[in-house]
Amino acid sequence: MNRTYPPRALDAQTTAAGASAVRTRARIGILALLAIGTTINYLDRSVAGIAAPAMSHELGLTPALMGVIFSAFSWTYTASQIPGGVLLDRIGTRWTYFFALTLWSLFTGLQGLATGFVSLLVMRLLIGAAEAPCFPTNSRVVAIWFPQSERARATGVYTFAEYVGLAFLSPLLFWFEQRFGWRALFGTVGAVGIAFGAIWLMRFREPHQSKSANRAELDYIADGGGVVDGSRDVTRFRWSDIGALLRQRSMLEICIVQFACNSTNVFFLTWFPTYLATERHMPWLKVGMVAVLPFIAASVGTLAGGSISDAMLRRGISLNWSRKLPVIVGLVSAATIALANYVESTTAVIAILCVAYFAQGMSALAWMIVSDIAPKGLLGLSGGIFNLFANAAGIVTPLVIGLIVGATGSFVYALAFISAVTLVGALSYVFVVGDIKRIVLPGGAYTSSTPSH
Repeated sequence: MNRTYPPRALDAQTTAAGASAVRTRARIGILALLAIGTTINYLDRSVAGIAAPAMSHELGLTPALMGVIFSAFSWTYTASQIPGGVLLDRIGTRWTYFFALTLWSLFTGLQGLATGFVSLLVMRLLIGAAEAPCFPTNSRVVAIWFPQSERARATGVYTFAEYVGLAFLSPLLFWFEQRFGWRALFGTVGAVGIAFGAIWLMRFREPHQSKSANRAELDYIADGGGVVDGSRDVTRFRWSDIGALLRQRSMLEICIVQFACNSTNVFFLTWFPTYLATERHMPWLKVGMVAVLPFIAASVGTLAGGSISDAMLRRGISLNWSRKLPVIVGLVSAATIALANYVESTTAVIAILCVAYFAQGMSALAWMIVSDIAPKGLLGLSGGIFNLFANAAGIVTPLVIGLIVGATGSFVYALAFISAVTLVGALSYVFVVGDIKRIVLPGGAYTSSTPSH
């Protein structure tokens, strides 16, 4: 294979390291940065769920209004997906992530200054807009830093961070809110994110800029389909690219199905603590302890999904089934959340919720499919479009649950709604989603149409 690297990749240090044939593992350090950033991302978007009871009481917010507050994040998060993807394609990974992380953390902290519904709503809208480039950036980092044989596992690791951070931090966050109040909670979480933004800017580099990756590692990544030379191919946004992508069956279908994948996740990130406190009548500090378990289950699910997918691919199973089967199994299993309506035992309820969230973690592998099918020069835009559809669930689910709880005083129909959506998603993945292969846009401007193996 002919490889072309910029001068930095061929300096004396890199050449000597390559000659020794001992491959460095700089990509693992990059993955650690992604994992920490993703943990902060989910912490900032979900901390409102922890603050919700005290915050709604102090600010006089009804369940329906809290549903609007939870949903508002996704209004701008969804609307900003395409602009965020365009920004990523234009200015690159390092600066896009830095600006996004710093701004969303700032707005998270400012939620602690809210005086009522309107000011809280504005901050939630701003957080949503600022967080929009995060997952398209994650997807691009995996595509450039990892060979395809490791991408599902890498995606599983940073997705694992979404949940495990919340799992192990939840007891501390619930205690902190009880001890210092919901306003201090927002301020502290926001400050942590701003500090990490500076660390990201100092530590992240693309493969061709890295001082840690030797030539052997760059060759390994390039041979597996990674983009190690720093090329982005397309940097100028064209509205026609959106239409061209959405006319591709594979792109449109995975976007629609991702709505179902995200519905269960949105419930746990928004209404779950309130569900335990009001429907199951748990004391607030006990809620903090119990809430750990489903998030741990989800974190294990993400690792399981990625590892199973990569293992299937290495054993010669087709790319289609290697990527799709964990998602299908995850969606079907997540639909079991509705069984919580039919048991009285708190232990049984938590067990059911753990199974459902474990399964949702497996279905999060769908993000990997974006890296497999997106045109090489439009990874940012493709990820933005995909996340736009995915986070329509973030708009609809909190609103529907808020309206159901407000009208019925119960979460019974809310859990039934989530179960139905996930089942529809599973059926769609089985009968609708076609072959997973790299998209070629009309005119052949981008990359080969052969499946990526």
